[in-house]
Amino acid sequence: MIPKKNPEIEIGRNSSLYFAIGLNVMLFLSWQALEHKTYEKSDIAMDILNVEAEADEEIPIINVNTPPPPPPPAVVSESIEIVEDIEEVEETIIESTEIAQDDAIKEVVAVSDVEVEEVEEEVEVAFAVIEDAPVFPGCEGKSRSEKKACFQEKIQAHVLKNFNYPQTALDLQLQGRVSVIFVIDTKGHVTGIRSRGPDKILEREAERIIGLLPKMKPGKQRGRPVKVAYAVPIFFKFHEG
Repeated sequence: MIPKKNPEIEIGRNSSLYFAIGLNVMLFLSWQALEHKTYEKSDIAMDILNVEAEADEEIPIINVNTPPPPPPPAVVSESIEIVEDIEEVEETIIESTEIAQDDAIKEVVAVSDVEVEEVEEEVEVAFAVIEDAPVFPGCEGKSRSEKKACFQEKIQAHVLKNFNYPQTALDLQLQGRVSVIFVIDTKGHVTGIRSRGPDKILEREAERIIGLLPKMKPGKQRGRPVKVAYAVPIFFKFHEG
């Protein structure tokens, strides 16, 4: 039996080739569709720039009052005139005022004419080494050693008589030893009172007591009145209960 179809014009034998071509065409179109870019019209500025018409801007001319340039410096021409020496100039002779060996001193000052003024030096001597101790009122007419002992007794009695414990120190429970140093000057007055203690309140009270000391007969060293330094301790101690 003879087939009716022509084998040369049969389409089915090339179907795989056609399928491959169609697939490639579709892939190409799909890629072009994905790569295609679109822009929104609102983001695009559609302005027309007219560069043909140029405006001629007129620049105003400003007149500035510029000061005129300074005149050139004047040229000074130096002229030298030669003058003949007509007048004689007298030279001034300056005599030296220094004393030479030939100059003699007319007035001779004798050694006896020079007066030397003696300046009394104020010497401060400690009470322990003073020759003649200051005499406290009531210690007159005693020997040197007895005057020293009497002086110390009178000082202690004076401290006990005038001692007053400050109320502020009692409230604050302040106590301790206050060392007071003072000087009996060449006139017998008590000066230079200074103290050192645990608190300023106690120091002021100790200085007040020493400030009440009476005038004394000044101490002497080699027969001359001198300043005598003396130190006395004052104890502040309160009893509880």
